Amino acid sequence: MTMNASDIQTAAVLGAGTMGHGIAQVLALSGIRCCLYDVAPEPLAAALEKVRENLEKGVQRGKVSPEARDAALQRLTTADDLDRALEGVAVVVEAVPERLDLKTGIFRDLGERLGAEVLLATNTSSLSITAIAQAARFPERVLGMHFFNPVHLMKLVEVVRTEHTGEDAVRCALDLARRMGKEPIEVRDAPGFASSRLGIAIGMEAIRMLEEGVASAEDIDKAMTLGYGFPMGPLRLTDLVGLDVRLSIADYLSGELGERFEPPALLREKVARGELGKKSGRGFYEWER
Repeated sequence: MTMNASDIQTAAVLGAGTMGHGIAQVLALSGIRCCLYDVAPEPLAAALEKVRENLEKGVQRGKVSPEARDAALQRLTTADDLDRALEGVAVVVEAVPERLDLKTGIFRDLGERLGAEVLLATNTSSLSITAIAQAARFPERVLGMHFFNPVHLMKLVEVVRTEHTGEDAVRCALDLARRMGKEPIEVRDAPGFASSRLGIAIGMEAIRMLEEGVASAEDIDKAMTLGYGFPMGPLRLTDLVGLDVRLSIADYLSGELGERFEPPALLREKVARGELGKKSGRGFYEWER
């Protein structure tokens, strides 16, 4: 069945964490009724409050009109019941933690609940889209839509296709990303896609340089922000993403692509000590909590 992004009226986002609530926010701002799902009500309440805060900041900075803020909040609902979240949806974006078993289980479940007309997207930053799609009933409707944090500010979306993904699904996802105010790129399913593979390579080398005493974290980051025009240095970015998340991605890529992605000992040590970055108050920098 042909689907046009302009015709999409309803969506569900599965997972109310950092990425999930951001994706739900931009879907609602783009005029789409969106239900944000999680297994418990507590993360849903926190996610909804964060969306309100983001929108209010947008109004204060003149980026979002009060009318658009109010309309987006009216379009955004939450549910801890999956059947209610999926009622009448045209697109589902999964944004649960980066565990292949968890994601494949969800897509197997979605395949049993939804028809071939529904677009199914996973927000994974590095896991195999092919493996996730193979768990679904209609793999031709499954692809990756890799958003970036913070979702409401970052423009890039990687649309990742497998050999099974239909052309109609790819076109719809590209158009949907544009409708959400994003700039999509089309990427073939390969370990790390484009962004994670390049980002992890730079990030791991920055950690090795710190480990070897080449320069301080601040100066390594300045080398990239001032010398190469990066908006943020690789070590500060690692703190924002989470050292545990980056370690998981690096472990996966080293298994798939070889030792050049092997995580440095310093990264493993920090994660073992609970120094996970901004969310724990300490990573390569100190953060207020």
